[in-house]
This record gives sequence, structure tokens and C-alpha cells, in this order.
Amino acid sequence: MAGLVIVRRWWPHGLLAHMVRHPGDAVCIVNAGWRLRPQGWWRRSPYLPVPDEAYWRFRMTTATGDPDGVPTVAEVVAAARWSRAQTTNG
Repeated sequence: MAGLVIVRRWWPHGLLAHMVRHPGDAVCIVNAGWRLRPQGWWRRSPYLPVPDEAYWRFRMTTATGDPDGVPTVAEVVAAARWSRAQTTNG
């Protein structure tokens, strides 16, 4: 159950629908999310590849100005596309 609470914190409402409608973005979003996972995530509860709480709060503070903020779908897509561009142009 704790895993579901964690997932809801960083999964904006409507993101799954966007990923279904735009499969290219889905791949991009999953790849970007995968890069945020902590090393050894499978050894610690909730056994999901989700970012560390402190790291996530820092990222949300820098992205939204609120440590408890949740990015919009558009912000998630833009960040994932930017991340992909950085890895392909680097």
C-alpha cells in the first residue's frame, strides 16, 4: 500500500491517458523515469524503482517551487523530451 501512495505523489492525473494516446512520449517518459530510480531499489521497500523521497522533494521544489508539488502532464512530457534530447545530443 505504501508503494501506491508513493506512485500517486509523482504520477500526475492524466499521464497514463497521454501515454496511451502518444506512445512515442510513453517510451520517452518511461526512460526518463527509469533514470531517476535509486541504485539498489529492489532491496528496499516499497520495492519499486521510484526516486528517494529527499531527492524527489528537491526535484519538485526546483520544478514547481513546492516540495509537495506535482508536475502537470505537460511538464512531465516536456521534461522527458528534454531529457531524451540531452542524451541523443550529448
